[in-house]
This record gives sequence, structure tokens and C-alpha cells, in this order.
Amino acid sequence: MKRCMLIRHGRTEANEKWLYCGSTDLGLSDAGREELLALRREADYPPTAGLRFAASGMRRTEETLALLFGAGEYAALPGFREMDFGVFEMRSYEAMKEDPEYLAWITGDNTANVCPGGESGAMMEARVLEAWRELERGPDTLLVTHGGPIAAIMAYLFPDEGKNRYEWQPKNGRGFLLERDHETAPWRYRAIPEEGK
Repeated sequence: MKRCMLIRHGRTEANEKWLYCGSTDLGLSDAGREELLALRREADYPPTAGLRFAASGMRRTEETLALLFGAGEYAALPGFREMDFGVFEMRSYEAMKEDPEYLAWITGDNTANVCPGGESGAMMEARVLEAWRELERGPDTLLVTHGGPIAAIMAYLFPDEGKNRYEWQPKNGRGFLLERDHETAPWRYRAIPEEGK
């Protein structure tokens, strides 16, 4: 059986202040660390025996991997980094709601529209899915990554569910266990962790 766990990193200052944050290499906030420690104590993550540990290489994913799973060595997989928001990095909607560049980006198809100095949602998805296809061929893996890449993978694997990328984004410290019986079998999933076990 093939297994892959996708976990979203813990909260950062950018999450707490509703800032666009993709390429900015933030660590976890104090509240984010506390929340992960509580999850580690109270929630039920699946067993990790036999899984290779991996992270996107950003500090927030590395710190989450260490706090939740005590992982030391891990593979850095930069293909799973969050979308690069370019000039919008570390800025909020409120701060930019009258900025012509920002309005041009969010108007119309903001999956196709490219952030000035950054990526479009479509560019991020293509990068992530290329990395995903490589990961599928490798060893069973626990990957700590970001909300956007997890949503891109889940929407790709389960298109019949009709969920958009925001509906697929798990909360911080949470994610999905993906399993399939053999290389050509379809993937199945469940949300993780289970709380209160």
C-alpha cells in the first residue's frame, strides 16, 4: 500500500494578521507553536513508521515537522513551496484594496493573473503537480507544506468532489492521509488528525 501524509504548517504572524505570505521565509508565531504542541498532545495523527519526512524547505514547515513529529533529518522539496505573491508579499487586503496593481490581480481570473514580481495560481499549481508526480513515484512520505500546494494536490486528485482551492485548504497543523492499494489504483483520503483520541 502506498501512503502519503500532507500536513499544513503551523500558524505564522502572516496567518494571524491576514497577510499574503508565500515566498517570505517566516517561522512559526508563539501562538502557532502552542497550537501545534496542543495538537501533538491531544490529537491522533496516523503512525509515521516507514515514512520519509519531507518539508518545503521554508522555516515554518521545518519547525512544524520538528514540533509535531520530532523529525531531525528530512528531505527539502522546494517544488511544494507556497505561491510567490511578489510585490503583495506581507501585505493585507486592507492595505492594498485601492492599489491598482492589486485590483488588477484580483479582478477576473486571479488563478491566471500573475502577481507582479511573483507567480499566478496556475503557475504554482503546475509547479506543485510536477513535484507531486515525482513524489508519487518515490517512497511513502510525510510532507509538511502549505495550504495552497495541499489544495492544488487535492483538487487534482479528487476533481469529482467539485471543491475549490479554498475548500481544500486544511487548517494549520492539519491535513490529509492519502492511501492507494497499488501504483495504478485511485487515491483515497481522510482528514487528519483525528481530535480527542
